[in-house]
Amino acid sequence: MSSFWTGERVRLRGIEPEDWEAFMEFDAHTGHQRSVDALHPPRSAEGYHAWAAEQAVATPTGDTFRLAIEALDTGELVGALSTADADPRTGRFHYGIGIGADHQRRGYAADAVVVLLRFMFGERRYHKCEAGIYAFNDASLALHRKLGFAEEGRLRDHEFFAGRHHDLVLMGMTAPEFAERHPFETL
Repeated sequence: MSSFWTGERVRLRGIEPEDWEAFMEFDAHTGHQRSVDALHPPRSAEGYHAWAAEQAVATPTGDTFRLAIEALDTGELVGALSTADADPRTGRFHYGIGIGADHQRRGYAADAVVVLLRFMFGERRYHKCEAGIYAFNDASLALHRKLGFAEEGRLRDHEFFAGRHHDLVLMGMTAPEFAERHPFETL
């Protein structure tokens, strides 16, 4: 029997202290930083090492957590995903994902999101997942549409970087919409 956290192409796992070098490499690409979050000042190797060590022992707060994404075929760290604003009362949560520049367009993100949603919808009883995607990030918008997310709105001029304001596209998917495309396993 395989782990619940293993998909077709990836395994979701906790961040390990030795992952610091991969995260430092991910952040070396300005486009990657901006598509995931924002451009940050450079950090030392020791800073990445300390961050990874801290993440390795961090206790999740409710259903808010960060996981590493590991490629099944190589065992290599290819990205990370995290949940945020998980609210059991309303049944909603947000998530974010980042795949390293050298690992994009290989199906890792789609597989990781399916594993995450299977957990949050099928095990934690959430009803809706929400994601905010920069309007210029065509690849991420296409990925979310392919997964079954619907565009729910657009926050105009919402984020500032690279000398101007950018729109943020709000996308969402409900548990029944997910289950229609990815049925939960039967016991």
